[in-house]
Amino acid sequence: MLEKIREGSQGVIAKSILVLVILSFAFTGVSSYLGSSTEVAAATVNGEEISNSALEQAYQNERSRLEQQLGDMFATLSADDNYMQSVKQSVLERLVAETLLDQNAAELGLRVSDEQIKAAIMTEPAFQTDGRFDNDRYQAILRQLGYQANSFRDMMRTDMTRRQLVATLVGSEFVLPGEAKYLADLQGQTRDIDYKVIDATPFLADISVTDEQIKTYYDSNLDQFIRPEVVSLDYIELDAKDLAKDVKVTDADAQAYYDEHKANYTQAEKRLAAHILVQAGDDDAAAKAKAEAIYKQLQDGADFAELAKTESEDTFSGEQGGQLDWFEAGVMEPEFDTALFALNKGDYSNVVKTNFGYHIIKLLDIQAGAEAPFADVKEKIIAQLQEKQAVDKFYELQQVLADTSYEVPDTLVDAAKDLGVEVKTTVEFARTNPPELFSNPDLLKEAFSSNVLLDGMNSDVLEVEPNHVVVIRVNTHKAAGTMDLADVRNAIANRLKQEQANEAARKQAQELMTAVEASGVTSDFIVKDKLARFEQDVDGAIVNKAFSMAQPSDKASVDTVALANGYAVVVLKQVNAAEDVDASLLEALKQRLNSQYSENDYRAVIASLKAKGEVLYPVAE
Repeated sequence: MLEKIREGSQGVIAKSILVLVILSFAFTGVSSYLGSSTEVAAATVNGEEISNSALEQAYQNERSRLEQQLGDMFATLSADDNYMQSVKQSVLERLVAETLLDQNAAELGLRVSDEQIKAAIMTEPAFQTDGRFDNDRYQAILRQLGYQANSFRDMMRTDMTRRQLVATLVGSEFVLPGEAKYLADLQGQTRDIDYKVIDATPFLADISVTDEQIKTYYDSNLDQFIRPEVVSLDYIELDAKDLAKDVKVTDADAQAYYDEHKANYTQAEKRLAAHILVQAGDDDAAAKAKAEAIYKQLQDGADFAELAKTESEDTFSGEQGGQLDWFEAGVMEPEFDTALFALNKGDYSNVVKTNFGYHIIKLLDIQAGAEAPFADVKEKIIAQLQEKQAVDKFYELQQVLADTSYEVPDTLVDAAKDLGVEVKTTVEFARTNPPELFSNPDLLKEAFSSNVLLDGMNSDVLEVEPNHVVVIRVNTHKAAGTMDLADVRNAIANRLKQEQANEAARKQAQELMTAVEASGVTSDFIVKDKLARFEQDVDGAIVNKAFSMAQPSDKASVDTVALANGYAVVVLKQVNAAEDVDASLLEALKQRLNSQYSENDYRAVIASLKAKGEVLYPVAE
């Protein structure tokens, strides 16, 4: 049988089929490298695509920034899909603007030199220790961010070129002294007014509303009485921090642990390293040859520090004779680390290759390790042992919780009994105002999921944070809908009464205004001279009205303004010019105006580049 198959495979037809199969695989493979991606771009700017992966990375960075800036508030905001979609759209618009600026900078031939990049890195506060550039900190931050020196400098070049263009376009803005002075004079104005408040409260006693009026208002304003979907949850909470409070650890336990793990409480040996670096670049062989030539010079007696200054492509450490910093074992890349900790003090290594290029490493000094006394670490050990025992107990109980809540999915009582805890219950809440424990977006989503609300099942074990979990089930659920008239009747009645009382106050205020205009008498009014634009002691509505009224000529200006509970009659008697405008205020106003002008210019530049170019937002089908 096998022989017949083998013979058949040698035939012309079989060979033709085999060739076609091979070609299909070949062209499929080649097209994956040469063909265009089927991924729809997030945007295309003058033919240059902004990939969805680039958008997603920038969006995640923005999420992290907002989370850090807003704290717990972000958890609530991020549960709103519309809000997060607007954030993503703003990130995309920023990427489009940056691409337009980069293209325009290239057209204008703008460049940033290596020396400018070096100076920017040397003066960047993030790379400094005690106000001086710290090469070890610089290298560590680059490793943390996943950059190599070359890629980081390329990113810096792009960013600095872009900023050079922006500074050229919007940095030329200036504010004339007269502009700032004019604005300061306006802000510093004061006004002399008399005013009287007509309170609506006294009118409420004589006002009544009928059932028909209430029903008419309800029917005409149903959109005001939408009840959001609300839920009340039963839940079991398991938190290792709570378990740790019941864990007892004696001094003897801590001493025993210390004796068994003394190596963990020893200050590690540190070594002061220097190196000469040749970056691999595009020609790895040439870089290796250059490093070996430098090594040969060292063998012939050349001074390591001098060669580092003239030959090392790590120019920052090179200026210090190649000196980097003190390192513990395991901090640097494995190849570098192995070579450094194999050296004797004063010796240098052979050529060592890492992801950064080719190094020759010298050991400048050694700082021996030292053992920490038990008394210094006792409290830390006790806390560690408490945490370890609590976490062990947590995982044991978590498994019990998972098993029981799954095996008995229609109640939490059995699971609570097995754990020796109580089933807790939340108040009713909507998606927009969850209790703090359920503000985590994933938990909030599960709380309103069909599995919990419609099927009435226990949820899976949900993580609140590491070593802190809950299992939830629905207690009560009310779907979104229109509130019943009976539930809002009193609120509507109070609103209608207030509206009628306000209307009565408005009529009285109007009559009083007419009388003041005719007689000019304001004997029972409150007098407020030199009212400031940002006065806090007077109702804001009265202040805003006073500063929006026409300047009086031969007689005072009179007007009315609605308040939260009534009306007020405002009499503007005089407008006073600003007094003693402070020089620091003028300078602050100049800076504010300059920032506003620059921001307007930037937006105008982006709008102009968009108008002249072609920006497309493809939509995936």
